[in-house]
Amino acid sequence: MPELPEVETTMRGIEPHLVGQKIAKIDIRQPQLRWLITPELSQDILGQEVVQVSRRGKYIGVHTAKGTMIIHLGMSGSLYFVPANTPPLFHDHVDFQIAGVDQWLRYTDPRRFGAILWTTEDWLQHDLLSHLGPEPLSNAFDLDYFYAKAKGRKVPIKTFVMDSKVVVGVGNIYANEALFMAGIRPTRMAGNISKVRMRKLLECIKIVLANAIKQGGTTLKDFVGGDGKPGYFKQELAVYGRAGLPCTQCQQVLTEVRQAQRSTVYCAKCQT
Repeated sequence: MPELPEVETTMRGIEPHLVGQKIAKIDIRQPQLRWLITPELSQDILGQEVVQVSRRGKYIGVHTAKGTMIIHLGMSGSLYFVPANTPPLFHDHVDFQIAGVDQWLRYTDPRRFGAILWTTEDWLQHDLLSHLGPEPLSNAFDLDYFYAKAKGRKVPIKTFVMDSKVVVGVGNIYANEALFMAGIRPTRMAGNISKVRMRKLLECIKIVLANAIKQGGTTLKDFVGGDGKPGYFKQELAVYGRAGLPCTQCQQVLTEVRQAQRSTVYCAKCQT
């Protein structure tokens, strides 16, 4: 699933080519994504100038004077530019044609679990966004907040950091990696971790996410950024996807368990 670094990479990739441009046409070949693409999208956004492209959590906002198009990449989606008139493949569901530009913005989603929505209200107050926690790379995500949120919580720390009400965008890949860097076992209860160790985890979450953004995210199978290129953070993964292989620090074989239907990989020696 595209996580915060992949969505940030996508946003940065498409933003320079969209702002100041008008959407001339939308070709919707498959309207049934996680939710149906409504007719209001085509009716309201056509001819509108894009004034800003932003991100909140794993959502991208394409803003016009009339409203905001909210895009979520789901489990396998990508949003990227292709040369105009590039024939679509089977999983290429939507094309946005930009006025006077020889490129189209294409939405691809093999599993169709993403979303393209339209709102004329404040997009941050949309039902999908209004409950979200702070951005992990923002000053609002600090030790006092993080430690207070964890206090008394009897949930595994990995589950805790993946809760979008606590902090947004820390998905399975980066939760695994940050916990390894911090030396904290993913199954440890969040409320039992000391403030000193929570400080370390906070720092590691920020480091891992910032590094992943620099590398253009992580491509495991489908993801490409706004320029159509894959992310390269996969080469730096220390634990995710490496179950049964030696730990990069101590050479002990990495352990894999299931947490909340997701794969968790850790080193039983380095992470306590």
